[in-house]
Amino acid sequence: MKLNILERLKLLQLLPQEGNFITLTIVNKLKETLSLTEAEFKEFEVKEDGVNTTWNAKGQEERELEIGEKASDIIAEALNKLNDENKLTAQHMSVYEKFVEKNK
Repeated sequence: MKLNILERLKLLQLLPQEGNFITLTIVNKLKETLSLTEAEFKEFEVKEDGVNTTWNAKGQEERELEIGEKASDIIAEALNKLNDENKLTAQHMSVYEKFVEKNK
């Protein structure tokens, strides 16, 4: 799945904090996959000021990340929950299209 920095950060925020053992194991691996590497922090010039996180224009580029079928299902379920609760934001739209709309 190709994702940019904003999409990766948004996905990290919506992953479930609770679940069964299998789900939490997959979520932990998914967090590692979605998190920025040290090299990416340097390449994208990521800066955090306690409230906001910023990066350079290269952060808009999508990078291929290996996300398995069950991990994709967990993401889609979290996005569907936000949608059902009318809590999706404009920043969720691209990942919603990638993980939910593609399966319809």
